[in-house]
Amino acid sequence: MQITSFHPMVLTEKADEVIALFEALGFERQHKKTGINDKDITSVSMKDANGFHVDVAQVEPGHMPRDLTAIRMNVRDFDEAYDFLVAHGFRNAQGDKVTDTGSSRATLMVSPSGFAINLAYHIRKDGE
Repeated sequence: MQITSFHPMVLTEKADEVIALFEALGFERQHKKTGINDKDITSVSMKDANGFHVDVAQVEPGHMPRDLTAIRMNVRDFDEAYDFLVAHGFRNAQGDKVTDTGSSRATLMVSPSGFAINLAYHIRKDGE
């Protein structure tokens, strides 16, 4: 399995506050994706001058009792990575659903002990 990036992610109902905190720590917004799953969900990727990354995802109110910290793992082959995680006891937090935005496929996978990996594959243009 080829992992292309691996970094922390915060899922929260208060993304503006979390983003402001990371901006105060020197992080800058690099990429923003909105309307995920046809809902008011936004994900912002941030990076600091040292090359460290963090994602902050706004989730719909009432879906989580508190913020969740996860690891975003981008891979070259989504199905291979998904099957690998399932074989190690992870479950898809969306049931059988995988979010397909046209430019990426992703889902939140939860380990038997409770930590989460946001599994993501970015669809490449022209077979890159």
